[in-house]
Amino acid sequence: MIWLIGNKGMLGQDVEKLLKRKRLSYLASDKEVDIKNYQILKEFTKDIKIEWIINCTGYTDVDKAEKEIEKAFLINRDGVRNISKIALEKQAKLVHISTDYVFNGEKNKHLSYTEDDKTEPINLYGKSKLAGEKETKETFKKYFIIRTAWLYGRGGKNFVSTMLKLFKEKEEIKVVSDQWGSPTYTVDLAEVILKMINNDSDKFGIYHFTNEGVTNWYEFAREIYRKSKKLGIIDSNKEVGIRGIETKEYPTPAQRPKWSLLSKEKIKRELNLDIRNWEGALEDFLTTLSLQTK
Repeated sequence: MIWLIGNKGMLGQDVEKLLKRKRLSYLASDKEVDIKNYQILKEFTKDIKIEWIINCTGYTDVDKAEKEIEKAFLINRDGVRNISKIALEKQAKLVHISTDYVFNGEKNKHLSYTEDDKTEPINLYGKSKLAGEKETKETFKKYFIIRTAWLYGRGGKNFVSTMLKLFKEKEEIKVVSDQWGSPTYTVDLAEVILKMINNDSDKFGIYHFTNEGVTNWYEFAREIYRKSKKLGIIDSNKEVGIRGIETKEYPTPAQRPKWSLLSKEKIKRELNLDIRNWEGALEDFLTTLSLQTK
């Protein structure tokens, strides 16, 4: 039995679709089963033999976390500790999703962050996620922590959906051009998680996964605009100006890493993965979106 936590979230929805498609036995929960309460989790899983736990839930509002510090840590640290304790008791393998924001973004440009690089988050969200990683590592050893970045998909708020909305509403938008990383399509990450389970992998540890390639938010926005116009998602007759700006011109409550390219060499090697480029993944997502909206 697989326990999927956060099945109504953006990534969780795609994981659940795959679980159904592969006809795997699973148990799903979301906010109705409070991960902050260990006893609730214990009661929910009572008398159920669980072999894998997939934790797709978490506090993800990066800017709000600067003020909602206690809430962010209750979910991203304490909640993860509770899930890890259940995994230990059940002797289940745990897949937990983390973030590139555990790094400070100061690494030399063109060099990827590896799983062994020093962590030094520069915002409260990143600190809460790193605290969750530590809770997992200190609780038991059968874990897969997957750090990802710039996640987008069909079932939630993300950069791609925000851009598509702005393209329809605005004549000009400003997008930060000096923060670099790799977009990640939820479908591709979900497939990696299911591959771990299908292989019944025991190569535990921390892994990095994004789509291949590197870009910045400005170039990402331009590519979304170009592809969505070609596919008819936005009006082909309407012109929207996209202007690149520096981070200092767009202040936010939370500081963001300037450079967060993650190395995928470990996960490619251990799982024998071929990872597609971010442009191809984006095209696939927008094509699916265009078919669903017609």
